[in-house]
Amino acid sequence: MFSVAVVEDDPITLDLITDALETKLNATVYPFSRSKFARDFLLQQTSNSISLVISDQVMPEFDGLSLLKTIQAKGLVIPFLLITADPHKDLVVEAKNLKVSGFLAKPLDMKDLINKSQEVMKALA
Repeated sequence: MFSVAVVEDDPITLDLITDALETKLNATVYPFSRSKFARDFLLQQTSNSISLVISDQVMPEFDGLSLLKTIQAKGLVIPFLLITADPHKDLVVEAKNLKVSGFLAKPLDMKDLINKSQEVMKALA
């Protein structure tokens, strides 16, 4: 089973991502439009219960890298794709230091989303 937590504060983008993952990859998707709820959910998980986290970087409450730091601090090892409209140098360096699995640029290309998600699935196999 391939399960994905998706954290995106824009509801339309969240629906598009959820639909793409469910229809193209037959994934179980846990969608969150509020990063606080996603954080609470992720802290309840194990490295085996979630296959992938896809998160927007810029959100109210917790940004994407804050979510990644939170799950890493709990000792979870979960692949993490970061969505950003502004991949500036400092963000990319910090993300790479935190071992982000990949980046997705806004506006999102659903084919790119599926391809990167499949790459993560293959790495898990």
